[in-house]
Amino acid sequence: MKKTLLTTTLLICCFLASFAAITDFSGMWTGTLKTESGEAYPLLYDFKIDGNKLTGTAKTPKGDLPIDDGKITGNEFKFTVLLGNMEIEHTGKFYTDSVGIDIAANGNKAHTTLLRK
Repeated sequence: MKKTLLTTTLLICCFLASFAAITDFSGMWTGTLKTESGEAYPLLYDFKIDGNKLTGTAKTPKGDLPIDDGKITGNEFKFTVLLGNMEIEHTGKFYTDSVGIDIAANGNKAHTTLLRK
């Protein structure tokens, strides 16, 4: 009985800690995307999290772009950003102090790390 109670309590604590960590990822994150050709693009995202829905803005030199179709599962996420008529897919994972993100557009893929601004 005590073992079951202890196990249940620990699982609940882990779940609550994970949920608290995810909600902490709302806010500004910045990084640099380096392409295979050596070009570097500054990245700035303003994430907003509501349950398992991810919204916000990708701030680019061409203006602010809304985050579309954002979904969170655990500490993983996915969303798209529309730049002109080009759909840019983003997938990634939230960590304690960073965000790992994969970006795909026009058959090209890149990976970068974002840090809290």
